[in-house]
Amino acid sequence: MKISKPFLIMQLRPEDDTSDSEFRAILKYGGLEDNDACRLRIENTGIPELELDDYSAVIVGGSPFDISTPPDKKSAIQNKIEADFEMLLGKVVSRDFPFLGACSGNGLLGSFLNTSISTRYAEAVGCTRISLTTEGKTDALLTGFPDQIAVLLGHKEACDSTPAGATLLMTGENCPVQMFRVGENVYATQFHPEGDCEGFTVRIHAYKHHGYFRPEQAEQLIEAVGQETTPYAQKILRRFVARYAR
Repeated sequence: MKISKPFLIMQLRPEDDTSDSEFRAILKYGGLEDNDACRLRIENTGIPELELDDYSAVIVGGSPFDISTPPDKKSAIQNKIEADFEMLLGKVVSRDFPFLGACSGNGLLGSFLNTSISTRYAEAVGCTRISLTTEGKTDALLTGFPDQIAVLLGHKEACDSTPAGATLLMTGENCPVQMFRVGENVYATQFHPEGDCEGFTVRIHAYKHHGYFRPEQAEQLIEAVGQETTPYAQKILRRFVARYAR
């Protein structure tokens, strides 16, 4: 695949091992080489000045930050990152610039679009099956998919409803907003399209004291995700890259 402009991969994970693992997975399942991507770890300094025209698209990964935490309980860097994303997403949405936000990226986009983010639809770490909506079946990233696909996820908060003006593409029994699109090119997923057994094993070890699950469940969860594959979720990432490579 020939890529003339890099994909901007923005990460918010404070730990080197989880961040590195996520980055490698995005490259692997997106079909990207190292020189096809510009990596920004913004968990310490926030988002620098950016020119969107320098990139083919923006991909935002997950993080241990909770958007639903009251502002006075958040760290200074989390409040800065969220303010920075308000400015960035204003440009992304107004231009309909190619964007894919996963998990935290989903919450940041939903919050920007004035959707309530709460713990109401939290889901345990693991593999679950979600369903395509009627609109999802005709979306460019999902066309030809089966009615249900397996995904890896684990989150303490989620969008309470589909953002106004957005198109719901995938839904689940335990969390109704699993994937949505704004305009034609701005996407968000509550699940991790880059997720695999190796990456989730790293995250389970890193976040076993962060409230996603009881620490004594870690080995059981690692064993469970090792028995699952999520090829269609990963295909979303590959199709996103293929569609916007230019």
